[in-house]
Amino acid sequence: MSTNASNLLYLVTIVTFILALRFLSNPAHARRGNQIGAAGMLLAIVVTWVKVGTTSWWAIAIAMLVGGGFGAVAARKVLMTAMPQMVALFNGVGGGAAALISLAELHRILPQPGAPKADISIAIVFSALIGSISFSGSMIAFAKLQELIGGRPITYPAQQVGNAIVVLVAVASGVALAAGVQDEWLLWLLIGAAAPFGILFVLPIGGADMPVVISLLNAFTGLAVAAGGFELENNVLIVAGMLVGASGTLLTLMMARAMNRSVANVLFGAFGQLQTTTAAATAGANGTVRPTTAEDVAVMLAYAHKVAIVPGYGMAVAQAQHDVRALADLLENRGVEVTYAIHPVAGRMPGHMNVLLAEANVPYPALKEMDEANDEFPRTDVSLVIGANDVVNPDARNNQGSPIYGMPILNVDRSQAVVVLKRSMNPGFAGIDNPLFVEPNTMMLFGDAKESVAKLAAAVKAL
Repeated sequence: MSTNASNLLYLVTIVTFILALRFLSNPAHARRGNQIGAAGMLLAIVVTWVKVGTTSWWAIAIAMLVGGGFGAVAARKVLMTAMPQMVALFNGVGGGAAALISLAELHRILPQPGAPKADISIAIVFSALIGSISFSGSMIAFAKLQELIGGRPITYPAQQVGNAIVVLVAVASGVALAAGVQDEWLLWLLIGAAAPFGILFVLPIGGADMPVVISLLNAFTGLAVAAGGFELENNVLIVAGMLVGASGTLLTLMMARAMNRSVANVLFGAFGQLQTTTAAATAGANGTVRPTTAEDVAVMLAYAHKVAIVPGYGMAVAQAQHDVRALADLLENRGVEVTYAIHPVAGRMPGHMNVLLAEANVPYPALKEMDEANDEFPRTDVSLVIGANDVVNPDARNNQGSPIYGMPILNVDRSQAVVVLKRSMNPGFAGIDNPLFVEPNTMMLFGDAKESVAKLAAAVKAL
């Protein structure tokens, strides 16, 4: 294949990636965006395969079969509730691949006469450094989301000093390589320091902050891949990596803003480390908790004019999305208007609630983003909060002494009535009391979210 033809086809690939991002910005078109992006990636792989000629075709074919087969099986077998883990895992693989490319390129160019070009050396160092951090950090994010390790921040003595030492080793190795020191072991030393830093970097971050961390690590992977494009002189890698890096960075900033916290606070504040006892969580707020039954709540829902369902991570853990959709269908058959109020950081990855509800075939127009939902709460008869906590905590709006003060929340307390589905009175990720639970218009339905929603559906049907 000629260079002009391959560049033209790569340009088509780049356009498909841009279109894919455009369609992914709206849940109604997200599936089409994925299809366009996948088609563009397939075209890029085919063009690259043809460009390399007869060299290593069999190796490329085997790699495509193994990687494609694993991806296809994972996409079909992994539950939608486990999507955050899979995203973290796949993102880490991308970062690891960029680091391996840097190793391969350095191994290829070192035997050649003369020192490597400065721009190529810098690209190798950058992709190895960022790719290694992304790989190991994503593996820790996966382990936290999969609950293989604790979701609370894990801190240790002299944490900042330890981090500084490994960063210094990695940077010093990279500077030496970029300066022209021709030693492959320097790159191994860089990766050997960067990978532990990725682990130490993510361990002190709480599980509920994983949406921001995953977005940031995704941006890291994109930048590492773009640097790999400079190493391989491949334009499609450069553009695709920069698209991922830019979109991941913007998403990181937007999600941090949605929590009214800086990115630095998310990454280095060990937020969520504080834990309170159940007794303290119950007694800390002024008021009395009002337990209720599924039968009483069913009557409220069945005879309401407008119901807002507010999903949170508890819904994802209980895998209750299909039961929620079934309950909404029963209510709508009775003439009740049902909408879903979505907080941008509810769950464990960007768009987590949207993905779960899409799996249950909830109509996209029924999903209301935070600003739109907040305008409708004063006209809402019943807000049904399913496994959400900090994102509906009025202290974020009213209590200047609260650690979440200023964080935009869903104003469910302004509804006529609020029903909270929760396992217990344990606090949420922030480890603080939620005065919503003792408001006069709030009732608590304790139990597993899936079982509670099923009981509500059965009670509504009985009416």
